[in-house]
Amino acid sequence: MRHVIALDVGGTGMKAALVGAGGELLHRARRATGRERGPDAVVEGILDFTAELRAYGVEQLGAPALAAGVAVPGIVDEEHGVAAYAANLGWRDVPLRALLTDRLGGAPVALGHDVRTGGLAEGRIGAGRGTDRYLFVALGTGIAGAIGIAGRVEAGAHGFAGEIGHIVVRPGGTPCPCGQRGCLERYASAAAVSEAWAAVTGNPEADAADCARAVDADDPKAREVWQHAVDTLADGLITALTLLDPRTLIIGGGLAEAGETLFTPLREAVRQRITFQKPPTIVPAALGDTAGCLGAGLLAWDLLDMTDGTEATS
Repeated sequence: MRHVIALDVGGTGMKAALVGAGGELLHRARRATGRERGPDAVVEGILDFTAELRAYGVEQLGAPALAAGVAVPGIVDEEHGVAAYAANLGWRDVPLRALLTDRLGGAPVALGHDVRTGGLAEGRIGAGRGTDRYLFVALGTGIAGAIGIAGRVEAGAHGFAGEIGHIVVRPGGTPCPCGQRGCLERYASAAAVSEAWAAVTGNPEADAADCARAVDADDPKAREVWQHAVDTLADGLITALTLLDPRTLIIGGGLAEAGETLFTPLREAVRQRITFQKPPTIVPAALGDTAGCLGAGLLAWDLLDMTDGTEATS
């Protein structure tokens, strides 16, 4: 059966699947990333995992995978297949595509940025399906985005497109690890809300989910923390909407799990800030934590389509 390998590498775990030509999931697997063992061990773990997936395809589906798509965090040079930098995995300039191609017996490999890859899946088969222009924003430990245009995701000239979390919304504000001050993710990410709510409650274990529950219980302090994050997020989104003019704005990540506790005030905050811009439809992401893996499968099939097209015209 024709299939590809799809792999989503996270800071703590890896999600994988064998994906058929119609998008069907023929096999799914998970494994710890093992970052505590160091960057070299992480890379070797990725290579071993993909080799096992290839072997499963041979044994259970009658053929090896035709290609692989792999989504990784950090800075990714998709054109050259290099995982340039990932703070949470500790690697620099890893030629991951070449290493994987070698381990997979020469099968072509597509390497993608995790959030852009998840955004690709949301745009094609998730919340943005059928939309020609969309912006996917993931509110997690940080904030990152994916710019969707006519069925593909824009990487930018240097692979940095979509880094909405580093739009400066509060000049001279809280220092960010990126070197700037006042970045959006320092105020409106799930991690930022967790930090703010822990400070208010005096409980270092309190997190953004606790804050959302307190908002639903009409806690005034929680409402203040939450609204501050929503207002800051809306400020950043207005900048993005002004530049990109998306038809649909898809919000995912941990903070979006609060549902209408987030979306109702966010839609209103964005509406209040719009002057000449056209308001986008603001919707929650639909694919959850499977988006990266599903997107990796799309990357692999896209790569095969490109190869087939090249061969057909040569």
